[in-house]
Amino acid sequence: MTHIDFLCVANSSRSQMAEGLARVLFSDRTKVSSAGSRPTQVNPRAIAVMREIGIDIGGQRAKSVESVLGEEVDLVITLCAEEVCPVLPGTVRRLHWPIADPVTDDPTLSEAEHLARFRTAREEIRVRLEGLGDF
Repeated sequence: MTHIDFLCVANSSRSQMAEGLARVLFSDRTKVSSAGSRPTQVNPRAIAVMREIGIDIGGQRAKSVESVLGEEVDLVITLCAEEVCPVLPGTVRRLHWPIADPVTDDPTLSEAEHLARFRTAREEIRVRLEGLGDF
């Protein structure tokens, strides 16, 4: 079974959405995980926009990159854009998808605008995952 690991800094939004999408898209033929270099907690807005498309990531938790060390990982996908992405050591196939962090503390944005940022990130990830084919 192939193992894909999605990495970003906080493991709160992009990598969590990617994990949820990949679980659905690749189902029983792929083990999927995510982690971050400075994990926090799964962002409620990420949970909300995934629920909109019928995927529940509410039970997922933010994990440290160290949590996947020693596991057989076949593909690492980093999702950082402006941040420094975490690194999983070892010889493994790597892809970098620079997707803008939907999390912002901009006080001028409405809740609808915040959610739109998360939907944009979700859709960018979905399109890239669908393009992976049989990786």
